[in-house]
Amino acid sequence: MAEIKLLPKSLAELIAAGEVVERPASVIKELVENSIDAGADKITVEIQRGGISYMRVTDNGCGIEYSQVPTAFMRHATSKIKSQDDLFKIATLGFRGEALASISAVARVEMLTKTQNSELGTRFVIEGGVQTEYGQTGCPGGTTIVIRDLFYNTPARMKFLKKDISEATAVASVVDAIALSHPEISIRFIKDSKPVLATNGDGKLKSAIYSVLGREYSSGLIPADSTTAGIRVSGMICKPVYCRPTRSGQFFFLNNRFVRSGTISKALDQAYKNTVMVGKFPAGVLNIEIPFDRVDVNVHPAKTEVRFSDEKAVFDAVYYAVKNALAQGDTRPELELKPRNSENTFVRMTTEEYRNSVQKSALAQEIYSLDKNRHFSKPGNTYTPKPNTNKFSSAADFAPALVSNETVFVNYNTSDNVPVTHKEVLTEKTESPIKNEAYQQIINAFSDDNNQRYENASFIDETEIEFKYIGEVFRTYLIVQFKGSVWFIDKHAAHERMLYNKLKTEGVTEVQTLLSPVAVTLSREEHSAVLENLELLNTAGFEVEEFGTVSVLVRSVPASLVKTDVMFLMCSIAANLVKFGKAETEILDDLYHNIACRSAIKGGNQQSAAEMEEFARQIISSNDIMYCPHGRPVAFELKRSELEKQFGRTK
Repeated sequence: MAEIKLLPKSLAELIAAGEVVERPASVIKELVENSIDAGADKITVEIQRGGISYMRVTDNGCGIEYSQVPTAFMRHATSKIKSQDDLFKIATLGFRGEALASISAVARVEMLTKTQNSELGTRFVIEGGVQTEYGQTGCPGGTTIVIRDLFYNTPARMKFLKKDISEATAVASVVDAIALSHPEISIRFIKDSKPVLATNGDGKLKSAIYSVLGREYSSGLIPADSTTAGIRVSGMICKPVYCRPTRSGQFFFLNNRFVRSGTISKALDQAYKNTVMVGKFPAGVLNIEIPFDRVDVNVHPAKTEVRFSDEKAVFDAVYYAVKNALAQGDTRPELELKPRNSENTFVRMTTEEYRNSVQKSALAQEIYSLDKNRHFSKPGNTYTPKPNTNKFSSAADFAPALVSNETVFVNYNTSDNVPVTHKEVLTEKTESPIKNEAYQQIINAFSDDNNQRYENASFIDETEIEFKYIGEVFRTYLIVQFKGSVWFIDKHAAHERMLYNKLKTEGVTEVQTLLSPVAVTLSREEHSAVLENLELLNTAGFEVEEFGTVSVLVRSVPASLVKTDVMFLMCSIAANLVKFGKAETEILDDLYHNIACRSAIKGGNQQSAAEMEEFARQIISSNDIMYCPHGRPVAFELKRSELEKQFGRTK
């Protein structure tokens, strides 16, 4: 056996540094956490070449006394732990007393620091763990630490660093997480002399999210705030329709410390169950406030992994906080149309401008060259002007008939489809005689003695209509006018959620015995899973019994599934039973989901207008029917303001 010797101090420090300093991002994390612990409310992070050649962290915290600066760079030196008991209730971010010692062992470090009550500050320089300068200097209050040439004395570590852009991205991720966890602190991030991030430090999480993650991410969020068993969960979560294709939008903090936790992630997934599309993941920024003695943050040197004394309590707290937030804050998604092409922008014209445009338009020549049989049409109604021997010979004949600087509109009364004219004065009105008899006859069509009902027609404000069923398109989507908006409803998705909710509340109420029982052959694992859950299957309306070594016999199914392929359905159910194991809630949810999906109205099926109108009323009036069990939205809202914007009526 080789002789056992103590490692030289310099080598021991390099080994220890490897546990804390993996890359520039880990250096920034340690330094910024120290700044937060120092009470700073303004922190600036600057890097060059991904942080490999240069890093600087500046704060306005409490600073360090002159005499204590050298001690701060010694291993296991800290102001945050004083006794063994403190290890079980750690309330600070940096506490191990290894950050500065580890960083200075593998880089050239310069510190400028001054306490608020001191007249002069301190400048301290240390390279490779060796002090080179130490004295007083003028500097602002707080602390500035400059790191140069990371891993300059450990080329083996340098080889494992990635490209500058990759290292810079890692640093940015650390800064983003800190900015999200401390919205009360103004964070600035500068990369290669260019500002990348700046938060205003107003204490509002929504504004921090906007600064870090952008408008698109922040626009689809709803607040969450709930306390369960002494554990508070607060933050922002996305509406189900804004779920993302990866988990990159999930940010979890434990007592304002960024962490990765399978428990929290799973609780978030469960809370969104049956509202998220397959392959999508919920996003959100959540902070879990838990008593310090109920969590161990000293599991990993990077302190991103933690251990809870009661995993279930944390799971429940997150689950119910998110569930409550979705129940209270989620609303039906709005339909946003793409901006119109600037070349096709609608503009209002004066009469003179309109006359000139008409004269140049070949299309207008054709439209206005109408004979005495020309009529105005609207679905279900035809309006014919009085017979006239004249006709519009050209657009030029028609154009002078317009009253100068006025625009004439034709609206339809909603109660009896009566057209009503009115004028909107765009500029100063001027007199202009009507020279064209054909135009006068159009006016007469709506105002002479034979059409008195037009004059007596009453106006109805369309925005006051509570509910109006418009119709169905593609035999799949219903269109409804409701409180000044147009709603588009996916009838299959909506009916599926309606049935699913009913099954969750009432269970299966009608069961149909099959004329001929169906034998289904399964794998051994699936066969065993089915036999273990016969009682749950019976609760869901399936009467199943053992039939041979790897087969089961299905004798009855929910009445709504009589026409379904029973063999395929049972195979699907058996596969999910294997997947979910013995979790009864998961099993019943999946069974009800299968029943609802196969029982719901299918896209392409024809139903009567009366049935669809009543169906649409139920969907619009229920806040529980917003997503199908697959997570697809059942309806989109198109606001009147958005529609008018597309037609150039508003900007």
